[in-house]
Amino acid sequence: PFGGKADRGKGQKGVSKSTKAGLQFPVARIGRYLRSLKKTSRVGVGAPVYLAAVLEYLAAEILELAGNAAKDNKRSRIVPRHITLAVKNDEELNRLLGNVTIAGGGVLPNIHAVLLPKKVAKTSSAPSQDY
Repeated sequence: PFGGKADRGKGQKGVSKSTKAGLQFPVARIGRYLRSLKKTSRVGVGAPVYLAAVLEYLAAEILELAGNAAKDNKRSRIVPRHITLAVKNDEELNRLLGNVTIAGGGVLPNIHAVLLPKKVAKTSSAPSQDY
């Protein structure tokens, strides 16, 4: 009559918060971590769901771009180099993770314009007519 766990029949499993929210990231674990921070005594029921959704979105975005970078380099496995290329080439992710160092990621390929060889002007093969 009242609902809740007591009303479930034998053998029925509970439904996780992540499943209810339609997420892959663990909502209950994130909520537990938030409560363990001791920054506040109360954590709303929607806060871990929102945080899990944001973290899942960021992870999916980075993995998609890193997968594209791996495919561009004809690789089937994502390595830290591909994550670095993905983050540095995306304007918004670069702003978010601008001062983050990814171990084994390297740097973006870049040669300063001053260091490039000079362009040689085309000269005509006929001698000049000026005297």
